[in-house]
Order: sequence, then C-alpha cells, then structure tokens
Amino acid sequence: MAVRIDGKAIAAKVRDEVALEALRFEKEFGRKPGLHVILVGDDPASAVYVRNKEKAADKAHIAGEIHRLPANSAEDVVLAKIQELNEREDIDGILVQFPVPDQVSQNRVLETIHPDKDVDGLHAQSVGRLWSGLPGLVSCTPAGCMRLLEEAGVVCEGKRAIVIGRSNLVGKPIAALLLKKNATVTLAHSRTDDLPARCREADIVIAAVGKAKMVPGSWIKPGAAVIDVGINRDEEGKLCGDVDFASVEAVAGCVTPVPGGVGPMTIAMLLKNTVQAAFARQGK
Repeated sequence: MAVRIDGKAIAAKVRDEVALEALRFEKEFGRKPGLHVILVGDDPASAVYVRNKEKAADKAHIAGEIHRLPANSAEDVVLAKIQELNEREDIDGILVQFPVPDQVSQNRVLETIHPDKDVDGLHAQSVGRLWSGLPGLVSCTPAGCMRLLEEAGVVCEGKRAIVIGRSNLVGKPIAALLLKKNATVTLAHSRTDDLPARCREADIVIAAVGKAKMVPGSWIKPGAAVIDVGINRDEEGKLCGDVDFASVEAVAGCVTPVPGGVGPMTIAMLLKNTVQAAFARQGK
C-alpha cells in the first residue's frame, strides 16, 4: 500500500517558511513583500481561488490587493492595469487570474507582466531561464510537485520519469524541473504510442492531463512515485484526479490524493515566488 503524500501538511510547512522570509524582508527593507492580483470578470471558481490567495498572503505577512475589472473590459484596459502595477515599486509579484474573457489575449497578458514580477512563472523569459538551467521564477504547480517529491524522499537522479500532459502550465515546466534533477524524462501526450507500457517503465509518474481516473494501477510500476495534478469530477460528481486512486495506491510506493495533494501546494509556492521576487528585486 502506497504512502499518501500529505499536500496540506507540506503546504503549511512551506507557508511557515515563507512567513519567516517575509518578516526578514520587512525588517531589512521596511515594507512587506507585495503581491497584487488582477481578476477580470466574475467567474465563481476564479473568485474563490483569488479569495484563498488573499487569505494565504495575509497570513504569510505579504501585502496584497485584488484589482477587479468588469468581464467586458477591453484588452487595452487590462494591459494598462498590468503596466500600472509593473511601475509600482511596492509590488513584487503580479498575477492575472486565468481564464480571462475571450476578448483578452492570455499571451499578451503574460508578455506584459514584467519578468521580475512574474510570480506565475509563465513569461517567455521565465520559461527560457527554466529550460536553460538558470535561476528564476518557476510555475507554481510544477514547483509544488517537485517539493512534494522532495518531502516524500523521492530521489530523481538517475530515475525514469514520465509526465503525462504537455501543457505550458504544468507538463513542460515539470519536465524541465525533473531534467534539472537528473531524471531521464519522457514527456507523453495523447499521441504517445503504447502509453501504458511507457508508464510501467517509470519510477516517477506525473499525471497532468485533466481526464478523470485516466491512469489505472495496471499502468504503474510497483513502488513508483505518483503525483496526480488533475482536478476533475467523477461520474458521481465527486472530486477526483487523473489517476484511479484506489488501484494506484495498491501498487505505488507513494501517491498524492485528490483533494489534499498538489492543490494546496500551488498557493504556497505562489507565496514563495513572491518573497523570492521581492528579494531579487532588491539585488538579494
């Protein structure tokens, strides 16, 4: 039976670390690290995510503000708000909550955020630094996945890893992070030949597809580490991941549950990125 990796407990540990660093920053520079969020429209799920980020930032001694724009805001209005925040010295991190309305280009939003304040780690410069092996801000969910592996005692070096899903948000950056840890990485997707066989070769499996219970236990090498990034609803309407938890838990060495695995780590790593950006902007 696999060890369950407790994302809630590990996220709490990260938030405590961040709070100490934020206090150190405030003592040294006379202000709190600043994180500002732009929310365009009134998508209910986005509103919940933003409120959770606001509460977590406050507890971690990070100063923040939510800038709410109407759903019909023109792209130029959104980009102008980003530029305004770029120019403010008291703001270290800028996050635009996705999805944005159709009239606003996600790519233009990402291009407009200053790379030094790109706490989502999605600017082309941030991505380039990641793939070049240079220090920088890393996308929050992939960074959280790596911290979960570390806390579970999983050694990546020399191991085979497979990432199922090639999104810019999760799949590609986590592949880069695994490579940085000297794993041998397969980046799989919908057109990968014999995906079950490729999975059974892997010591580390990252499922980031967005398809409920796609990965069964029969795909998992005995003792493998399994990180489930998916958040879906099953046929009964219950939250579930991309792996069939019951069958995978019987085979894997360790596995993240859904909920309570990767999810809590995303906000924790966002706060960590904010403090990192704050120190970096001061030349630290």
